[in-house]
Amino acid sequence: MARGFRQKIHQKNTENSGFGDNASGRFINKDGLPNVHRKGVNIFNRFSWYHTMLDLSTFQFLSYLVIAYILVNIFFALIYYLIGVEHLTGIDKSDPINEFIDVFFFSSQTFTTVGYGRIAPVGFMASLVATFEAFLGLLTFAIATGLFYGRFSRPRAYLKFSDIAVIAPFKGTSALMFRLAPYKNNALTDADVIVSTAIEVIDESVPKTNFYQLKVQLNKINTLALNWTVVHKIDEESPFYGFSDDDFKNTNIEIIVHVRAFDEVFSNTVVQRSSYVSKEIIYGAKFIPMYYPDKENLSTVLDLDKINDYQKADLPVFVEEQ
Repeated sequence: MARGFRQKIHQKNTENSGFGDNASGRFINKDGLPNVHRKGVNIFNRFSWYHTMLDLSTFQFLSYLVIAYILVNIFFALIYYLIGVEHLTGIDKSDPINEFIDVFFFSSQTFTTVGYGRIAPVGFMASLVATFEAFLGLLTFAIATGLFYGRFSRPRAYLKFSDIAVIAPFKGTSALMFRLAPYKNNALTDADVIVSTAIEVIDESVPKTNFYQLKVQLNKINTLALNWTVVHKIDEESPFYGFSDDDFKNTNIEIIVHVRAFDEVFSNTVVQRSSYVSKEIIYGAKFIPMYYPDKENLSTVLDLDKINDYQKADLPVFVEEQ
């Protein structure tokens, strides 16, 4: 069953969203990346491995490096073992397990070009494999060094978005609100936000997605040091005008957020995106403040653990009845 809004929305549908009206599912994932799966090209052309490695978490990145390092050395150890351990000097030949362990560590020493000298290749095949492995090791560590540098030097916004958005009372009516905050010690200035929404509507029994620009009360701030609660007032100019709790629950809605700021350390503009779908919008609630003075009243404490904290709030009765 289509979960489209069946009443007419009087606001003008925007056409610069980058998504068509027949796109399906979530448009922007919580990590800010488009929810698009590409077909028609092979896997080597479909992914930018450089971007993929930069976007991994630190734990994933280090885990992949360690796993790849172990697998490569096991692979070369098997090659040396198949060639014959008699072509390697200094091998402990007391039993097959000790032989393979020595071959594995010889592979790791060759791959890293350490070369302690206790074990050395003898013969053409073993020397050829060792030469190729040393060459491959140099290339691999050069690439890994570049990836490490890219991860450390890439400008990032380091913003934490609330997991939820709320429909809260605001100036005699209601407003859609969500909040964000920097979670590292970076200095962000000249921050601005662009908010749009995708609403599935039923037009002549045919579901389609319309996109609308959402006007916010404050779309730019000079310094992003504390949390920023972005507020979209639900009035006659809002596409959500007349929406009830059931409308928010039973309509496919996605709030798309685009934040841009200037990082003084990187001396560059940083961008971060996020989105909220219907099930992440809480009707009749308001956020609880997440910053307060310290005990000496000399600085401000920003408690990021409270970014999702809210309490129930009564909305104006006339909003409920529309």
